Amino acid sequence: MMIAAVPGAAAVNDRGERARHWRRFAGDDWNSFDSLPPVIRRRLCDHAYDAWSVNALMVWQRYRRHLGDEGRAERAMLRYLDHLERQERRLFAASQNMPGGAVLPHDRAAASVLRATAGRG
Repeated sequence: MMIAAVPGAAAVNDRGERARHWRRFAGDDWNSFDSLPPVIRRRLCDHAYDAWSVNALMVWQRYRRHLGDEGRAERAMLRYLDHLERQERRLFAASQNMPGGAVLPHDRAAASVLRATAGRG
């Protein structure tokens, strides 16, 4: 489920390639965020991009219905969010048009995303 800005959605700071690749669903961002389990909320806060809480809630509800068990659904959702983050970073790097096809320094160094809450959730 890929996710881009929709007319009428909340004002966003997103600049760059996101609107070409993802669909952002309209809704109440704060209520959606508050409706997610704590472990998912923490991961959203730690990610290198804004995962759009309305979209995240829609995906969470799908995983919860499909998998039944909340623990399994949480683990699946965390894996999916990590997958989206990797895609988002690739899209950003591709949009930078580095001279000579060079990669961004942090990607060349295989640096991990810094997490404020490393070790939690």
